[in-house]
Amino acid sequence: MNCKLIFVTGGVLSSLGKGITAASIAFLLKEKGLNVGQMKLDPYLNVDPGTMSPYQHGEVYVTEDGAETDLDLGHYERFTGIATSHLSNVTTGKIYDSVIKKERRGHYLGQTVQVIPHVTNEIKSKILEATQNDSLDVLIVEIGGTVGDIESQPFLEAIRQFRQTKLTTCIYIHLTYVPYMAAAGEMKTKPTQHSAGELYKSGITPDFIFTRSEKEMPIDLKKKIALFCGVEIQHVVNVIDVSSTIYEVPILLKEQKVDHMITTILGIEKKNSACTAWKKMLTNYHNRKGSTTIGVVGKYIELDDAYKSIFEALLHSSIEVGVVINIERIDADFTKTNEKVFIKQVRKCNGIIIPGGFGERGIDGKLLAAKLCRENKIPCLGICLGMQIIAIEFARNILGHIDANSTEFDPKTKNPVISLLVEQEGVENMGGTMRLGHQECRLDKKSKVYKVYKKEKIFERHRHRYEFNNNYKEEFNKNGLKIVGELHNKELCEIIENEKHPFMIGVQYHPEYQSQPIKPHPLFSSLIKQALK
Repeated sequence: MNCKLIFVTGGVLSSLGKGITAASIAFLLKEKGLNVGQMKLDPYLNVDPGTMSPYQHGEVYVTEDGAETDLDLGHYERFTGIATSHLSNVTTGKIYDSVIKKERRGHYLGQTVQVIPHVTNEIKSKILEATQNDSLDVLIVEIGGTVGDIESQPFLEAIRQFRQTKLTTCIYIHLTYVPYMAAAGEMKTKPTQHSAGELYKSGITPDFIFTRSEKEMPIDLKKKIALFCGVEIQHVVNVIDVSSTIYEVPILLKEQKVDHMITTILGIEKKNSACTAWKKMLTNYHNRKGSTTIGVVGKYIELDDAYKSIFEALLHSSIEVGVVINIERIDADFTKTNEKVFIKQVRKCNGIIIPGGFGERGIDGKLLAAKLCRENKIPCLGICLGMQIIAIEFARNILGHIDANSTEFDPKTKNPVISLLVEQEGVENMGGTMRLGHQECRLDKKSKVYKVYKKEKIFERHRHRYEFNNNYKEEFNKNGLKIVGELHNKELCEIIENEKHPFMIGVQYHPEYQSQPIKPHPLFSSLIKQALK
């Protein structure tokens, strides 16, 4: 096996930033000329995050091949620009589903099926499957959850076995937390010691201890952690809270020579890199001048992770345009907010994004936002459901179809401008009717959106169930809300734009999935430029 493995675990508490850490390491190794892959092992029993509530799990990130995955894969792609796939995210649910199906088919020849070796073997097989790309030098595998949790134990046992079997060179990185106790006036290493002890109980000796802390850790504490956790002092890496943006983390790790130490251990030392483009991006970030306000009208708006990729895409474009973005979080659910307050919030914004989502809650708020944007010429970008909202509002208030709706919200509407395709009707599996993944769209060369992309053929990622009803296509085009982008060879509506509005564009896909800090998505950059006008 030529591919080397780096396993990233976390201890003490959750939300320490394992995903950001793993993505930063992947970025540094890629900068050194290595071919890097990334993978996330999640300990929950759901088969995938596709049907999980955003309140529970944040956004669902969609890969090019249409897998619904953990949001950490978004971090991986944003930091490295390397596309992930269905092989990049494995849950306990997927593992047990596979094991049980094999048992039913007689794969185990009557054996008693157990966690060890059958479940752990299945985990290892998934990791090995992700390494099958012959050009891959390193696979970075993040283990979800916290060391000590019962759910993570099969994953820890599986990754332990890789070093025991000597199948390939492995590195174990353990991320912990070093709190500052204000009353004592000092930082405490005991939580890290206990967390490393839990890892030892699983049979894993970490090669690196990465310590999250609010302040820089004194050398004496590094020596203490090195002694008690059994690592070399230079392998105690202090990941302090960055001052402004997560995109500073790769440079923070590089300054501590993490990339050099890792490649030395793996025996694959490559060229050194100055990370020039990344540093230039950070310089531009700090040199932004002026500001503009972009409103995001959603129903999970109080939760950052629910719209993570959209918020990050706005940040990326703000760096490119050179202006600070003030995000106005606008709750679309009128059971929680007063309508006059809502209207005031929308009108104070220089631009509006209406994001995707499922279910009827908050639809009236999104429709009102679309109406206000259309009437007041506020730049507006509708994404997925947001595109459908722009279409429904136009049908009701311009075309006069008062009951126009999506059959998702009103199956009996007489004007289903948004509906299921005929071949989707009657499918019971919630995932069975989804249009997912990377698909080709052709643009109208006379459209505003063509000027945004500057090309006729684009590829974007999808995650939706309902489509624009082509029975209304001619009426929409005739009255000024034009279909200017269609799915290649299928005539499914991908993009609509209001020709009488300076910037009112709805897209059926999710452009935010492909935005990167050094390669922002042009739709978000164009929205910001229009907002500045």
